Amino acid sequence: MRISYIVTGMTCDGCARAVTNAVRRVSPNAQVEVDLASGRVTVDAAANDGDIAKAIEAAGFGFAGRAA
Repeated sequence: MRISYIVTGMTCDGCARAVTNAVRRVSPNAQVEVDLASGRVTVDAAANDGDIAKAIEAAGFGFAGRAA
């Protein structure tokens, strides 16, 4: 299932890698796309929203829910 989320606090490619790695810790086979300009992270994985939110927040970023 492909879902986009709003993530705050991402400013650089290092942030994008950190978020990608955080998501992959809860869903190792996830396809993750980060758009720094819009603050969107699109995930194609079986993990649930709560697990993804916790992983992103543990990496030091804000999780603002699903993108509209």
